[in-house]
Amino acid sequence: MNAPESRRVNTDDHLLFSFVGAIDPHADLERELEPFLQALESGAGEWMPDTVTGKRRQSYSRAAIWRALQEDRGERTASVGLVRKSGPVLDMLLSLRFPPLPPSLKLGFDVQPLSLFSGLGTCGRFIDMVRAWATCYLTSHASAHSMADRELAGFPHFGRDVDVSRRDGFDKVYEVCWLNVFGPELVERVGRERMLSTPAHLVEALPNGSVLVVLWPTAADFASDDARVAQARAHVHLRPDLDFDTVLRTLRERSAALAPVEPRFHPDVAPFLSRLPDEFAVSERQRKLSELNAFRPPESEEWLPVALPSDVEHPERVVASYGALSEGLVAALHTKVPSIMEETAQSLTDLDFYFWRENFPERYVRDLVDEHTAPALGAYLGDVLVRRLGGTWVPREKQEESQVRVGKRVWLPFLRARRYLRARQSLLDCSLTQFFKEAERHRD
Repeated sequence: MNAPESRRVNTDDHLLFSFVGAIDPHADLERELEPFLQALESGAGEWMPDTVTGKRRQSYSRAAIWRALQEDRGERTASVGLVRKSGPVLDMLLSLRFPPLPPSLKLGFDVQPLSLFSGLGTCGRFIDMVRAWATCYLTSHASAHSMADRELAGFPHFGRDVDVSRRDGFDKVYEVCWLNVFGPELVERVGRERMLSTPAHLVEALPNGSVLVVLWPTAADFASDDARVAQARAHVHLRPDLDFDTVLRTLRERSAALAPVEPRFHPDVAPFLSRLPDEFAVSERQRKLSELNAFRPPESEEWLPVALPSDVEHPERVVASYGALSEGLVAALHTKVPSIMEETAQSLTDLDFYFWRENFPERYVRDLVDEHTAPALGAYLGDVLVRRLGGTWVPREKQEESQVRVGKRVWLPFLRARRYLRARQSLLDCSLTQFFKEAERHRD
């Protein structure tokens, strides 16, 4: 089946939950999944899925889940997506494995925003739900925690080689999350007495030998200093080989990396830069915001105080050829950058974002960029100056010398476009957004 359609709004942290539990391969599937669905429907509350995704989309119901699993079922596996289209956003994938594979129920989901889990009631229902799942489906390890903090912690490999990580799994306590289920094997490896004496908000022995550990009353407060101290104490309790001060220092560094940063972008590039942070992982976003706040674009050099006279025999024909180049760019990108057809300042910002997101200068063949994209973009940029700032083309035999007169300055859009498309960093240093704003500022 297709992976469930992601509905996440990439502007906030998520609560990420992962779980793999054993199932009875001989049991009726509907009866085997009854505890899973009962706990989900009792505990999800605000983030209850409303859509079932598989080979087709259906409104949530148990009947829809059974249909989706039947439509997707192969000899060894079956999967179904459970999503919520409106906030709080849920993206869940339930995967089942059947013999000769180890029979299992694999569940992964994230709920956004993490701030939903700042209340005791919501977190309490979540804990009850996981307790029910961990009791019915024996697991080796399960956890729920901030997605951003998990990324900083290096889940799921924790610095190990990928093959080693897949072979060994969570064979020792690499990290202690907000909520943890430690399976019987790991409990015995740590020591049951030690596990049950973990300093935490909740420590509970489950009937199947697993132990449920919840560090802190609410998930959303994981980065507070008190919660980090509790996390460090629990971790070094379960891993006596670790040093408390070192663990706590690492946790505090992660909290600092996730602390909100107020956007303060340079005004000439703010329309462009404001769109970049959401393109980074949540764990990197605040650091990137700080970098973008500090960024100061070099002043545009692609202008002259006095126009070079036109040296072409038929200026009108040359300007018409620029129009053809510009139209070619519009034809190539109008589906990816719809605003390009409007030839506005917003269109230029949308192009900045498109070229940056695609890493266009470094992803595409250099000859194509230099010989086709750059000239077309230069013509388009010049046309925007003409249309929106009242500029006038001054064509030259050498294309990069062609100018657009705006007020008392003349601007060199072809030269700007070539420099702009040299590398990904050039998209920031020589943005179309900044070029237009400078021309606009010097118009009068």
